[in-house]
Amino acid sequence: MVKLNVSIDEKVREELFRLVPPRRRSQVLNEALRKELLSRKRQHATEAIRRLRKRSATLSGEEITAAVRRDRARADQ
Repeated sequence: MVKLNVSIDEKVREELFRLVPPRRRSQVLNEALRKELLSRKRQHATEAIRRLRKRSATLSGEEITAAVRRDRARADQ
């Protein structure tokens, strides 16, 4: 584990000190930071998928069904 100096809002600090016992504060902050980082990773992944979808061709259900049928027909030959 490493120490890190950060600045936090005074009201957040007061609430942290009021609600979390002294030997649990680092653990609470680590858990909160992990959750936030995971949320941001998911958000970045979602944005990447949306960008890819915009660049790719969109097919209707009927077009997909027709393509699958063509592929199956080719495999039967």
